[in-house]
Amino acid sequence: MKKRLTVLTSVIALGVISACSNSDDASNPDSNNADLVNETGFPIVTEPIELTFFTGKSEPNTNNFEETYVWSTYEDMTDMKINFQLNSFDGLSERRNLVLTSGDYPDAFYSARLTSSDLATYGEQGILIALDEMIEEYAPNFHEALEQHPDMRKGLTMPDGHIYSIPSYYDPSFLPMLIGVPLWIDEEWLAEVGMERPTTTDEFYEFLKAVKDHPTLGEGDAIPFSGTNITEVRGHLQGAWGFGTRGVGHKFIDIDPDTNDLRFFRTEDKYKEFLEYLNKLYTEELLDHEVYTHDSTQLLAKGAAGRLGAVITSNPESLMNQDTFSGGEALEGPYGDKLYSHVKPPLIHVGAFAITNKNEHPEATLRWMDHFYSEEGATFYFMGEEGNTFVENDDGSLDFTELITDNPDGLTQDQALASYVTWLGGSYPGYVQEHYFKGSETLPNAVENGEMAQPDVVEEVWNGFNYTREEQQFRDSVGADLETFINETEDAFITGRKSFDEWDAYVEQVESLGLEEYMSIQAEAYTRYQEADE
Repeated sequence: MKKRLTVLTSVIALGVISACSNSDDASNPDSNNADLVNETGFPIVTEPIELTFFTGKSEPNTNNFEETYVWSTYEDMTDMKINFQLNSFDGLSERRNLVLTSGDYPDAFYSARLTSSDLATYGEQGILIALDEMIEEYAPNFHEALEQHPDMRKGLTMPDGHIYSIPSYYDPSFLPMLIGVPLWIDEEWLAEVGMERPTTTDEFYEFLKAVKDHPTLGEGDAIPFSGTNITEVRGHLQGAWGFGTRGVGHKFIDIDPDTNDLRFFRTEDKYKEFLEYLNKLYTEELLDHEVYTHDSTQLLAKGAAGRLGAVITSNPESLMNQDTFSGGEALEGPYGDKLYSHVKPPLIHVGAFAITNKNEHPEATLRWMDHFYSEEGATFYFMGEEGNTFVENDDGSLDFTELITDNPDGLTQDQALASYVTWLGGSYPGYVQEHYFKGSETLPNAVENGEMAQPDVVEEVWNGFNYTREEQQFRDSVGADLETFINETEDAFITGRKSFDEWDAYVEQVESLGLEEYMSIQAEAYTRYQEADE
């Protein structure tokens, strides 16, 4: 009932917006203040201006963005004062949607997690302005990134052909960042049970079983295998059965490598065998039963206590203070499939930044944002103040100073950074490259994992598809119910609450819940996605 009401509210909101907006605004965003913008350099404008941004905020960041080093310095550089209206990421979508539908929205949305549906809907209605005609002139750095990465343009182009946002984009060559949460195995525990690192799903099972049967590992309280949630477990192991051929951005569809056709893989017979493997891990207590209930904090506590033999997480060294884990290559499945499927799309947040039709200075605002797509701007944004928070080494590499890594006041790295930068917690608009991003994905063990994963990594990673309003309405109703039914039933199969004798009946039920129309919509969206950069 709650889901139905949410969909109904969204549909009503679309009607209200349509009645009070002019869709022609989307293709004609130019303001009357373009002459105030300097073509290059700083300041950006010839006279000071002030703007307000609706801004998403994660917990590590300060409660006053304007006082941080990056924004106070940038205000002086640009002559543009930004008032950041901070909104916690908890409940962000509800507050963002309320602001949009009320009509009382700001000049721009910054780090606000606008979805593709938001961009298509509010862009079509003119509330968010199209950036197409302005990008080449006012955002040369972003324009260069679009030219270098056609997949970015594909993911940003809405069904009406316009681009309404600046994204958070991961460099596709930065594989450890795209993997995000590798499968790690404790090397000391491998030695203790007298085994080499597993290379197949059968060998992985045997290792987990040896951990469970060992009397002293984890002080007798060992958990053979865990992760933050079952979604990440599925995302990693499904590649051993040949699924997830376009990464984990699409959890129900991929490309069949045998036919090169779009495929709904969650009802395949081979996928049933994959679920049977997960069921074996779960029922034999090799997979942590709390993978369905615990949160990331509780998982990290288990790791910090030395209880895990294998774990899916970002980095045990930085998060659990455990330096005995290593990542590795993809596991080979029973049919010879060996695919490193847990690869996230580079276009990680499609709607990280968008400008509204209330903004009297869209050209200046776009130039303001574009600086952070340059090498100089990105280094400034991610690293802070040269000589204070970071240094450039003789070989050109960058490192945080001890003020950040070994803070004299005992602050953690995030706490020490919080007064300088605001990218902590993610969802920021920007271009993430290994050179200037110094998260746990750049630690030696993560880099090594990326090198080992590379030979088996998916050849093409899809960004999210973009849907028309009618398609999105289906996805928010029938499509959402279908996906929820599949996820919940799979959980029942994995945990043994549902017998695999019921598989054929389950497949028939999936087909009866609108699968044909679901795949027709996916096919249309996929066609547009392929054509977006042509």
